[in-house]
Amino acid sequence: MIELTGNDLSIEQIMQVAYQDEKVCLSKKAVDAVERSHALLLDCLEKDMPFYGINTGYGIFHTKKISKDQLLDLNRNLILSHAVATGDELDVQVVRAAMLIRANTLAKGFSGIRLSAVQCLLDMLNKEVTPLVRAQGSMGSSGDLCQLAQMALVFTTDKRDLDTESGYAYFAGKLLSGKDAMKAAHLERMILKPKEGLALINGATFSAAIGAISCWYGKQLCNLADVGLAQSMEALLGRKDAFDSRLHAARGLQGQIESARNVWNALTNSEFIDSSVQVQDGYALRCAPQVHGAVRDSLLHVECTLTSEVNAATDNPLIFENGTVISGGNFHGEPIALVMDLLGIALAELGAISERRIFRLLDDHLNNGLPLMLIADGRKSGTESGLMIPQYSAASLVMENRHLANSDAVHSLPTSANQEDHNANSLTAARHALMIARNTLRVLAIELYTSAHAMDIRKKQYPDKKMGRGTAAFYEKMRTVVAFQEHDTLWGEEINKLLQYLEIKITACEVV
Repeated sequence: MIELTGNDLSIEQIMQVAYQDEKVCLSKKAVDAVERSHALLLDCLEKDMPFYGINTGYGIFHTKKISKDQLLDLNRNLILSHAVATGDELDVQVVRAAMLIRANTLAKGFSGIRLSAVQCLLDMLNKEVTPLVRAQGSMGSSGDLCQLAQMALVFTTDKRDLDTESGYAYFAGKLLSGKDAMKAAHLERMILKPKEGLALINGATFSAAIGAISCWYGKQLCNLADVGLAQSMEALLGRKDAFDSRLHAARGLQGQIESARNVWNALTNSEFIDSSVQVQDGYALRCAPQVHGAVRDSLLHVECTLTSEVNAATDNPLIFENGTVISGGNFHGEPIALVMDLLGIALAELGAISERRIFRLLDDHLNNGLPLMLIADGRKSGTESGLMIPQYSAASLVMENRHLANSDAVHSLPTSANQEDHNANSLTAARHALMIARNTLRVLAIELYTSAHAMDIRKKQYPDKKMGRGTAAFYEKMRTVVAFQEHDTLWGEEINKLLQYLEIKITACEVV
Protein backbone atom coordinates (compact mmCIF):
# COMPACT_ATOMS: atom_id res chain seq x y z
CA MET A 1 0.00 0.00 0.00
CA ILE A 2 1.37 3.39 -1.04
CA GLU A 3 0.42 6.27 1.26
CA LEU A 4 0.03 9.65 -0.42
CA THR A 5 1.21 12.72 1.45
CA GLY A 6 1.36 15.16 -1.46
CA ASN A 7 5.09 15.56 -0.93
CA ASP A 8 7.09 12.40 -1.55
CA LEU A 9 5.60 10.40 -4.42
CA SER A 10 8.41 8.75 -6.39
CA ILE A 11 8.69 7.71 -10.01
CA GLU A 12 9.09 4.09 -8.94
CA GLN A 13 5.84 4.29 -6.94
CA ILE A 14 4.08 5.72 -10.00
CA MET A 15 5.27 2.72 -11.99
CA GLN A 16 4.07 0.33 -9.28
CA VAL A 17 0.56 1.80 -9.30
CA ALA A 18 0.43 2.17 -13.09
CA TYR A 19 1.75 -1.26 -14.06
CA GLN A 20 1.47 -3.45 -10.96
CA ASP A 21 -1.89 -2.17 -9.63
CA GLU A 22 -0.41 -1.32 -6.23
CA LYS A 23 -3.09 -0.04 -3.81
CA VAL A 24 -3.11 3.58 -2.62
CA CYS A 25 -4.41 5.51 0.39
CA LEU A 26 -4.20 9.02 1.84
CA SER A 27 -2.04 9.80 4.85
CA LYS A 28 -3.63 11.37 7.93
CA LYS A 29 -1.64 14.54 7.25
CA ALA A 30 -3.02 14.72 3.70
CA VAL A 31 -6.59 14.18 4.90
CA ASP A 32 -6.21 17.07 7.36
CA ALA A 33 -4.66 19.32 4.70
CA VAL A 34 -7.47 18.66 2.19
CA GLU A 35 -10.21 19.27 4.76
CA ARG A 36 -8.54 22.45 5.99
CA SER A 37 -8.23 23.75 2.42
CA HIS A 38 -11.90 23.02 1.72
CA ALA A 39 -12.92 24.94 4.84
CA LEU A 40 -10.92 27.94 3.61
CA LEU A 41 -12.71 27.73 0.26
CA LEU A 42 -16.10 27.81 1.97
CA ASP A 43 -15.00 30.94 3.83
CA CYS A 44 -14.03 32.57 0.53
CA LEU A 45 -17.49 31.88 -0.90
CA GLU A 46 -19.05 33.87 1.91
CA LYS A 47 -17.16 36.99 0.82
CA ASP A 48 -18.61 39.27 -1.82
CA MET A 49 -15.41 39.26 -3.86
CA PRO A 50 -14.46 37.75 -7.23
CA PHE A 51 -12.04 34.84 -6.99
CA TYR A 52 -10.82 33.42 -10.30
CA GLY A 53 -12.27 30.01 -11.09
CA ILE A 54 -14.17 29.91 -7.79
CA ASN A 55 -16.92 32.38 -8.62
CA THR A 56 -15.79 33.69 -12.01
CA GLY A 57 -15.66 32.27 -15.50
CA TYR A 58 -12.53 30.65 -16.92
CA GLY A 59 -9.82 31.81 -19.33
CA ILE A 60 -10.98 34.80 -21.36
CA PHE A 61 -14.17 34.82 -19.25
CA HIS A 62 -12.27 35.54 -16.04
CA THR A 63 -14.00 38.92 -15.66
CA LYS A 64 -17.49 37.34 -15.57
CA LYS A 65 -18.74 37.10 -11.97
CA ILE A 66 -20.88 33.99 -11.45
CA SER A 67 -23.79 33.99 -9.02
CA LYS A 68 -23.97 31.36 -6.27
CA ASP A 69 -26.94 29.62 -7.86
CA GLN A 70 -24.90 29.03 -11.05
CA LEU A 71 -21.75 27.61 -9.49
CA LEU A 72 -22.73 23.95 -9.90
CA ASP A 73 -23.48 24.56 -13.58
CA LEU A 74 -20.14 26.38 -13.94
CA ASN A 75 -18.21 23.36 -12.71
CA ARG A 76 -20.20 20.78 -14.64
CA ASN A 77 -20.02 22.76 -17.87
CA LEU A 78 -16.25 23.04 -17.47
CA ILE A 79 -15.88 19.27 -17.54
CA LEU A 80 -18.35 18.77 -20.41
CA SER A 81 -16.92 21.51 -22.62
CA HIS A 82 -13.28 20.63 -22.07
CA ALA A 83 -13.49 16.85 -22.62
CA VAL A 84 -12.54 17.10 -26.29
CA ALA A 85 -9.28 15.16 -26.45
CA THR A 86 -8.87 13.25 -29.69
CA GLY A 87 -6.64 10.69 -31.38
CA ASP A 88 -5.57 7.27 -30.15
CA GLU A 89 -6.37 6.04 -26.66
CA LEU A 90 -3.64 6.50 -24.08
CA ASP A 91 -2.43 3.28 -22.47
CA VAL A 92 -4.35 2.27 -19.36
CA GLN A 93 -1.08 2.52 -17.43
CA VAL A 94 -0.62 6.15 -18.46
CA VAL A 95 -4.13 7.02 -17.28
CA ARG A 96 -3.55 5.26 -13.95
CA ALA A 97 -0.30 7.19 -13.50
CA ALA A 98 -2.10 10.47 -14.21
CA MET A 99 -4.91 9.67 -11.76
CA LEU A 100 -2.35 8.94 -9.06
CA ILE A 101 -0.42 12.14 -9.72
CA ARG A 102 -3.61 14.22 -9.73
CA ALA A 103 -4.69 12.74 -6.41
CA ASN A 104 -1.25 13.45 -4.93
CA THR A 105 -1.40 17.04 -6.19
CA LEU A 106 -4.79 17.58 -4.57
CA ALA A 107 -3.58 15.91 -1.36
CA LYS A 108 -1.23 18.83 -0.73
CA GLY A 109 -4.19 20.89 0.44
CA PHE A 110 -4.02 24.02 -1.71
CA SER A 111 -6.97 23.34 -4.03
CA GLY A 112 -10.11 23.69 -1.92
CA ILE A 113 -11.54 20.40 -3.15
CA ARG A 114 -13.57 18.08 -0.93
CA LEU A 115 -11.89 15.03 0.53
CA SER A 116 -14.49 12.82 -1.16
CA ALA A 117 -13.27 13.92 -4.60
CA VAL A 118 -9.67 12.91 -3.85
CA GLN A 119 -10.82 9.66 -2.28
CA CYS A 120 -12.92 8.87 -5.35
CA LEU A 121 -9.79 8.96 -7.54
CA LEU A 122 -8.04 6.58 -5.17
CA ASP A 123 -11.06 4.26 -5.04
CA MET A 124 -11.07 4.12 -8.82
CA LEU A 125 -7.39 3.20 -8.81
CA ASN A 126 -7.85 0.55 -6.15
CA LYS A 127 -10.85 -0.99 -7.93
CA GLU A 128 -9.19 -0.61 -11.36
CA VAL A 129 -11.75 1.67 -12.97
CA THR A 130 -9.72 3.40 -15.69
CA PRO A 131 -11.20 6.20 -17.83
CA LEU A 132 -10.70 6.10 -21.57
CA VAL A 133 -8.57 9.12 -22.39
CA ARG A 134 -7.34 10.16 -25.82
CA ALA A 135 -3.81 11.33 -26.49
CA GLN A 136 -4.13 14.52 -28.53
CA GLY A 137 -5.56 17.96 -27.91
CA SER A 138 -3.50 19.36 -25.03
CA MET A 139 -1.47 22.56 -25.24
CA GLY A 140 0.27 21.80 -21.96
CA SER A 141 -1.13 25.07 -20.54
CA SER A 142 -3.47 25.49 -18.70
CA GLY A 143 -2.29 21.97 -18.27
CA ASP A 144 -3.70 18.90 -19.99
CA LEU A 145 -7.27 20.17 -19.89
CA CYS A 146 -8.76 17.86 -22.52
CA GLN A 147 -7.32 14.69 -21.04
CA LEU A 148 -8.10 15.51 -17.41
CA ALA A 149 -11.66 16.47 -18.35
CA GLN A 150 -12.15 13.09 -20.05
CA MET A 151 -10.90 11.48 -16.86
CA ALA A 152 -13.24 13.60 -14.71
CA LEU A 153 -16.30 12.81 -16.86
CA VAL A 154 -16.32 9.26 -15.56
CA PHE A 155 -16.76 10.04 -11.84
CA THR A 156 -18.60 13.39 -11.98
CA THR A 157 -22.20 14.09 -12.93
CA ASP A 158 -25.15 16.48 -12.50
CA LYS A 159 -28.77 16.12 -11.47
CA ARG A 160 -29.64 14.68 -14.90
CA ASP A 161 -27.00 11.95 -14.53
CA LEU A 162 -26.95 11.10 -18.24
CA ASP A 163 -25.13 7.98 -19.36
CA THR A 164 -24.19 9.77 -22.59
CA GLU A 165 -22.31 12.45 -20.63
CA SER A 166 -20.26 10.08 -18.48
CA GLY A 167 -17.41 9.27 -20.87
CA TYR A 168 -16.04 5.73 -21.01
CA ALA A 169 -13.97 3.58 -18.70
CA TYR A 170 -12.44 0.13 -18.50
CA PHE A 171 -13.55 -2.15 -15.68
CA ALA A 172 -13.00 -5.89 -15.31
CA GLY A 173 -11.59 -6.08 -18.82
CA LYS A 174 -14.57 -4.38 -20.47
CA LEU A 175 -15.10 -0.92 -21.94
CA LEU A 176 -18.27 0.58 -20.44
CA SER A 177 -19.83 3.99 -20.17
CA GLY A 178 -18.37 5.88 -17.24
CA LYS A 179 -21.67 5.65 -15.39
CA ASP A 180 -21.89 1.87 -15.86
CA ALA A 181 -18.23 1.33 -14.93
CA MET A 182 -18.62 3.24 -11.68
CA LYS A 183 -21.85 1.41 -10.89
CA ALA A 184 -20.25 -1.98 -11.57
CA ALA A 185 -17.40 -1.08 -9.20
CA HIS A 186 -19.92 0.10 -6.56
CA LEU A 187 -18.57 3.65 -6.65
CA GLU A 188 -20.69 6.80 -6.39
CA ARG A 189 -20.36 9.54 -8.99
CA MET A 190 -20.33 13.05 -7.58
CA ILE A 191 -21.79 16.47 -8.40
CA LEU A 192 -18.95 18.97 -8.39
CA LYS A 193 -19.00 21.90 -5.98
CA PRO A 194 -17.29 25.31 -6.46
CA LYS A 195 -13.66 25.20 -7.64
CA GLU A 196 -13.64 21.41 -7.94
CA GLY A 197 -13.89 21.24 -11.73
CA LEU A 198 -10.87 23.49 -12.10
CA ALA A 199 -8.96 21.65 -9.37
CA LEU A 200 -9.43 18.36 -11.24
CA ILE A 201 -8.34 19.49 -14.71
CA ASN A 202 -5.90 22.37 -14.24
CA GLY A 203 -2.33 21.04 -14.50
CA ALA A 204 0.07 19.25 -16.83
CA THR A 205 -0.72 15.94 -15.14
CA PHE A 206 -0.81 13.63 -18.16
CA SER A 207 2.44 15.23 -19.34
CA ALA A 208 3.96 14.40 -15.96
CA ALA A 209 2.55 10.86 -16.04
CA ILE A 210 4.05 10.05 -19.43
CA GLY A 211 7.21 11.86 -18.40
CA ALA A 212 7.56 9.69 -15.29
CA ILE A 213 7.11 6.50 -17.31
CA SER A 214 9.61 7.74 -19.91
CA CYS A 215 12.11 8.59 -17.19
CA TRP A 216 11.79 5.11 -15.64
CA TYR A 217 12.32 3.56 -19.06
CA GLY A 218 15.34 5.81 -19.56
CA LYS A 219 17.03 4.66 -16.36
CA GLN A 220 16.59 1.01 -17.33
CA LEU A 221 17.78 1.68 -20.88
CA CYS A 222 21.03 3.11 -19.52
CA ASN A 223 21.68 -0.15 -17.67
CA LEU A 224 20.82 -2.21 -20.75
CA ALA A 225 23.03 -0.05 -22.93
CA ASP A 226 26.01 -0.71 -20.64
CA VAL A 227 25.33 -4.46 -20.77
CA GLY A 228 24.97 -4.37 -24.54
CA LEU A 229 28.18 -2.38 -24.83
CA ALA A 230 30.09 -4.88 -22.68
CA GLN A 231 28.81 -7.86 -24.67
CA SER A 232 29.63 -6.14 -27.97
CA MET A 233 33.10 -5.33 -26.62
CA GLU A 234 33.78 -9.02 -25.99
CA ALA A 235 32.42 -10.11 -29.35
CA LEU A 236 34.64 -7.54 -31.07
CA LEU A 237 37.71 -8.39 -28.95
CA GLY A 238 37.79 -4.80 -27.76
CA ARG A 239 40.21 -3.09 -25.40
CA LYS A 240 39.38 -2.54 -21.76
CA ASP A 241 41.79 0.30 -21.00
CA ALA A 242 39.32 2.92 -22.27
CA PHE A 243 37.18 2.03 -19.23
CA ASP A 244 39.91 2.48 -16.63
CA SER A 245 38.50 4.44 -13.67
CA ARG A 246 41.49 6.81 -13.63
CA LEU A 247 40.65 8.03 -17.12
CA HIS A 248 37.06 8.89 -16.18
CA ALA A 249 37.94 10.39 -12.82
CA ALA A 250 40.18 12.80 -14.74
CA ARG A 251 37.08 14.22 -16.41
CA GLY A 252 34.90 14.01 -13.32
CA LEU A 253 31.47 13.50 -14.90
CA GLN A 254 29.46 11.21 -12.66
CA GLY A 255 27.39 9.49 -15.35
CA GLN A 256 30.51 8.72 -17.38
CA ILE A 257 32.24 7.31 -14.30
CA GLU A 258 29.23 5.09 -13.53
CA SER A 259 28.88 3.77 -17.07
CA ALA A 260 32.60 2.97 -17.36
CA ARG A 261 32.51 1.19 -13.99
CA ASN A 262 29.52 -0.90 -15.08
CA VAL A 263 31.27 -2.08 -18.21
CA TRP A 264 34.60 -2.64 -16.44
CA ASN A 265 32.91 -4.81 -13.81
CA ALA A 266 30.89 -6.75 -16.40
CA LEU A 267 34.12 -7.60 -18.24
CA THR A 268 35.96 -8.85 -15.14
CA ASN A 269 37.86 -12.07 -15.95
CA SER A 270 36.99 -11.90 -19.66
CA GLU A 271 39.54 -13.70 -21.83
CA PHE A 272 38.17 -12.23 -25.05
CA ILE A 273 38.95 -8.64 -24.09
CA ASP A 274 42.37 -7.29 -25.10
CA SER A 275 43.06 -10.38 -27.23
CA SER A 276 43.48 -8.59 -30.56
CA VAL A 277 46.43 -6.64 -31.96
CA GLN A 278 44.62 -3.31 -32.32
CA VAL A 279 45.73 -0.40 -30.16
CA GLN A 280 42.35 1.25 -29.69
CA ASP A 281 38.72 0.75 -30.70
CA GLY A 282 36.32 2.83 -32.74
CA TYR A 283 34.27 5.54 -31.04
CA ALA A 284 31.12 3.41 -30.65
CA LEU A 285 33.13 1.32 -28.16
CA ARG A 286 35.90 3.57 -26.88
CA CYS A 287 33.76 6.69 -26.39
CA ALA A 288 30.62 4.88 -25.24
CA PRO A 289 31.08 5.77 -21.52
CA GLN A 290 31.18 9.43 -22.51
CA VAL A 291 27.92 9.07 -24.49
CA HIS A 292 26.14 6.73 -22.08
CA GLY A 293 27.32 8.87 -19.19
CA ALA A 294 25.95 12.07 -20.71
CA VAL A 295 22.58 10.33 -21.00
CA ARG A 296 22.75 9.32 -17.35
CA ASP A 297 23.57 12.86 -16.27
CA SER A 298 20.70 14.23 -18.35
CA LEU A 299 18.35 11.72 -16.72
CA LEU A 300 19.29 13.00 -13.27
CA HIS A 301 18.03 16.45 -14.22
CA VAL A 302 14.88 15.00 -15.81
CA GLU A 303 14.12 12.89 -12.73
CA CYS A 304 14.67 15.82 -10.38
CA THR A 305 12.25 18.04 -12.31
CA LEU A 306 9.60 15.33 -12.67
CA THR A 307 9.79 14.33 -9.01
CA SER A 308 9.17 17.95 -8.05
CA GLU A 309 6.30 18.21 -10.53
CA VAL A 310 4.40 15.11 -9.36
CA ASN A 311 4.59 16.49 -5.80
CA ALA A 312 3.52 20.02 -6.75
CA ALA A 313 0.30 22.01 -6.41
CA THR A 314 -0.45 22.76 -10.06
CA ASP A 315 -4.00 24.11 -10.32
CA ASN A 316 -5.08 27.75 -10.26
CA PRO A 317 -5.87 29.56 -8.07
CA LEU A 318 -4.28 28.18 -4.91
CA ILE A 319 -5.71 28.76 -1.44
CA PHE A 320 -3.23 29.41 1.35
CA GLU A 321 -3.40 29.00 5.12
CA ASN A 322 -4.77 32.45 5.95
CA GLY A 323 -7.48 32.21 3.30
CA THR A 324 -5.51 34.16 0.71
CA VAL A 325 -6.44 33.14 -2.85
CA ILE A 326 -3.56 33.59 -5.28
CA SER A 327 -4.01 33.24 -9.02
CA GLY A 328 -0.90 32.22 -10.95
CA GLY A 329 0.44 29.74 -13.46
CA ASN A 330 1.64 26.56 -11.77
CA PHE A 331 -0.36 24.63 -14.37
CA HIS A 332 2.08 25.66 -17.11
CA GLY A 333 3.85 22.63 -18.56
CA GLU A 334 7.09 24.32 -19.62
CA PRO A 335 9.30 22.57 -17.03
CA ILE A 336 8.04 19.20 -18.27
CA ALA A 337 8.25 20.15 -21.94
CA LEU A 338 11.90 21.18 -21.65
CA VAL A 339 13.04 18.06 -19.80
CA MET A 340 11.04 15.82 -22.16
CA ASP A 341 12.87 17.41 -25.10
CA LEU A 342 16.14 16.75 -23.28
CA LEU A 343 15.18 13.16 -22.48
CA GLY A 344 14.17 12.50 -26.07
CA ILE A 345 17.50 13.79 -27.38
CA ALA A 346 19.46 11.81 -24.79
CA LEU A 347 17.69 8.50 -25.44
CA ALA A 348 17.90 9.01 -29.19
CA GLU A 349 21.68 9.23 -28.80
CA LEU A 350 21.72 6.09 -26.67
CA GLY A 351 20.01 4.24 -29.52
CA ALA A 352 22.21 5.84 -32.15
CA ILE A 353 25.51 4.66 -30.66
CA SER A 354 24.02 1.19 -30.07
CA GLU A 355 23.16 0.94 -33.77
CA ARG A 356 26.77 1.79 -34.65
CA ARG A 357 27.93 -1.16 -32.57
CA ILE A 358 25.44 -3.44 -34.35
CA PHE A 359 26.82 -2.25 -37.69
CA ARG A 360 30.39 -2.88 -36.53
CA LEU A 361 29.54 -6.44 -35.46
CA LEU A 362 28.26 -7.24 -38.97
CA ASP A 363 31.00 -5.64 -41.07
CA ASP A 364 33.95 -8.03 -41.59
CA HIS A 365 36.24 -5.03 -42.15
CA LEU A 366 35.52 -3.83 -38.60
CA ASN A 367 34.69 -6.86 -36.48
CA ASN A 368 38.11 -8.49 -35.88
CA GLY A 369 37.58 -11.76 -37.70
CA LEU A 370 33.86 -12.42 -37.40
CA PRO A 371 32.09 -13.50 -40.61
CA LEU A 372 30.31 -10.94 -42.78
CA MET A 373 26.74 -10.42 -41.50
CA LEU A 374 27.49 -12.95 -38.77
CA ILE A 375 26.62 -15.92 -41.00
CA ALA A 376 27.54 -18.70 -38.60
CA ASP A 377 27.89 -21.44 -41.23
CA GLY A 378 30.49 -20.24 -43.73
CA ARG A 379 29.20 -22.69 -46.34
CA LYS A 380 25.96 -20.68 -46.50
CA SER A 381 27.56 -17.33 -47.26
CA GLY A 382 25.59 -15.79 -50.09
CA THR A 383 22.62 -18.12 -49.82
CA GLU A 384 21.90 -16.78 -46.33
CA SER A 385 21.71 -13.12 -45.25
CA GLY A 386 22.64 -13.58 -41.62
CA LEU A 387 21.73 -10.63 -39.38
CA MET A 388 21.76 -8.09 -42.19
CA ILE A 389 18.15 -6.96 -41.80
CA PRO A 390 17.98 -6.57 -38.01
CA GLN A 391 20.59 -3.84 -38.50
CA TYR A 392 18.32 -2.25 -41.12
CA SER A 393 15.55 -2.18 -38.51
CA ALA A 394 17.85 -0.61 -35.94
CA ALA A 395 18.93 2.05 -38.44
CA SER A 396 15.29 2.79 -39.26
CA LEU A 397 14.42 3.21 -35.58
CA VAL A 398 17.39 5.53 -35.09
CA MET A 399 16.28 7.70 -37.99
CA GLU A 400 12.74 7.87 -36.62
CA ASN A 401 14.14 8.88 -33.23
CA ARG A 402 16.14 11.68 -34.80
CA HIS A 403 12.93 13.14 -36.20
CA LEU A 404 11.01 12.67 -32.93
CA ALA A 405 13.83 14.32 -30.96
CA ASN A 406 13.23 17.71 -32.57
CA SER A 407 12.09 20.14 -29.87
CA ASP A 408 8.39 20.37 -29.07
CA ALA A 409 8.81 22.97 -26.32
CA VAL A 410 9.78 25.72 -28.77
CA HIS A 411 6.41 25.46 -30.55
CA SER A 412 3.63 27.63 -29.17
CA LEU A 413 0.33 28.99 -30.46
CA PRO A 414 -1.98 31.39 -28.55
CA THR A 415 -5.39 30.24 -27.28
CA SER A 416 -8.43 31.65 -25.43
CA ALA A 417 -8.52 34.93 -27.37
CA ASN A 418 -4.86 35.59 -26.46
CA GLN A 419 -5.46 35.35 -22.72
CA GLU A 420 -3.35 32.19 -22.93
CA ASP A 421 -0.73 33.46 -25.35
CA HIS A 422 2.20 31.14 -24.60
CA ASN A 423 1.67 27.40 -24.35
CA ALA A 424 4.13 24.66 -23.46
CA ASN A 425 3.23 21.74 -25.76
CA SER A 426 4.35 19.49 -22.92
CA LEU A 427 2.10 16.52 -23.63
CA THR A 428 3.37 16.24 -27.20
CA ALA A 429 6.94 16.45 -25.91
CA ALA A 430 6.25 13.71 -23.36
CA ARG A 431 4.53 11.47 -25.91
CA HIS A 432 7.49 11.82 -28.26
CA ALA A 433 9.97 11.08 -25.46
CA LEU A 434 8.13 7.85 -24.65
CA MET A 435 8.09 6.87 -28.34
CA ILE A 436 11.85 7.43 -28.45
CA ALA A 437 12.34 5.39 -25.27
CA ARG A 438 10.43 2.46 -26.73
CA ASN A 439 12.27 2.70 -30.04
CA THR A 440 15.59 2.77 -28.20
CA LEU A 441 14.63 -0.34 -26.24
CA ARG A 442 14.05 -2.09 -29.58
CA VAL A 443 17.47 -0.98 -30.83
CA LEU A 444 19.13 -2.23 -27.65
CA ALA A 445 17.30 -5.55 -27.94
CA ILE A 446 18.73 -5.90 -31.45
CA GLU A 447 22.24 -5.14 -30.15
CA LEU A 448 21.91 -7.65 -27.32
CA TYR A 449 20.64 -10.31 -29.70
CA THR A 450 23.32 -9.56 -32.29
CA SER A 451 26.21 -9.47 -29.83
CA ALA A 452 25.05 -12.74 -28.23
CA HIS A 453 24.94 -14.33 -31.69
CA ALA A 454 28.44 -13.01 -32.33
CA MET A 455 29.65 -14.43 -29.02
CA ASP A 456 28.45 -17.90 -30.02
CA ILE A 457 30.57 -17.63 -33.15
CA ARG A 458 33.55 -16.40 -31.08
CA LYS A 459 33.18 -19.35 -28.74
CA LYS A 460 33.58 -21.69 -31.69
CA GLN A 461 36.66 -19.75 -32.79
CA TYR A 462 38.14 -19.75 -29.27
CA PRO A 463 36.55 -22.65 -27.35
CA ASP A 464 38.94 -22.27 -24.40
CA LYS A 465 38.25 -18.59 -23.72
CA LYS A 466 35.80 -17.43 -21.02
CA MET A 467 33.41 -14.48 -21.00
CA GLY A 468 33.46 -11.80 -18.33
CA ARG A 469 31.66 -12.32 -15.05
CA GLY A 470 28.82 -9.90 -15.75
CA THR A 471 28.46 -10.54 -19.46
CA ALA A 472 28.39 -14.30 -18.95
CA ALA A 473 25.57 -13.96 -16.41
CA PHE A 474 23.48 -11.83 -18.74
CA TYR A 475 24.26 -14.04 -21.72
CA GLU A 476 23.01 -17.10 -19.83
CA LYS A 477 19.74 -15.30 -18.98
CA MET A 478 19.32 -14.35 -22.62
CA ARG A 479 19.84 -17.88 -23.81
CA THR A 480 16.94 -19.05 -21.62
CA VAL A 481 14.74 -16.67 -23.64
CA VAL A 482 16.19 -17.06 -27.13
CA ALA A 483 18.43 -19.91 -28.33
CA PHE A 484 21.33 -19.56 -30.77
CA GLN A 485 20.19 -19.99 -34.38
CA GLU A 486 22.96 -21.18 -36.70
CA HIS A 487 21.00 -20.55 -39.91
CA ASP A 488 18.64 -17.90 -41.24
CA THR A 489 15.34 -17.87 -39.40
CA LEU A 490 12.59 -15.43 -38.48
CA TRP A 491 15.01 -13.09 -36.77
CA GLY A 492 12.22 -10.63 -36.01
CA GLU A 493 10.30 -13.20 -33.98
CA GLU A 494 13.43 -14.14 -32.06
CA ILE A 495 14.28 -10.53 -31.28
CA ASN A 496 10.66 -9.86 -30.23
CA LYS A 497 10.90 -12.65 -27.66
CA LEU A 498 13.87 -10.88 -26.12
CA LEU A 499 12.13 -7.51 -26.39
CA GLN A 500 9.06 -8.80 -24.55
CA TYR A 501 11.27 -10.26 -21.82
CA LEU A 502 12.98 -6.88 -21.33
CA GLU A 503 9.68 -4.97 -21.36
CA ILE A 504 8.25 -7.25 -18.66
CA LYS A 505 11.33 -6.65 -16.51
CA ILE A 506 11.09 -2.89 -16.95
CA THR A 507 7.38 -2.55 -16.22
CA ALA A 508 7.61 -4.97 -13.29
CA CYS A 509 10.10 -2.52 -11.74
CA GLU A 510 12.75 -5.24 -11.64
CA VAL A 511 16.45 -4.72 -12.20
CA VAL A 512 17.23 -5.41 -15.86
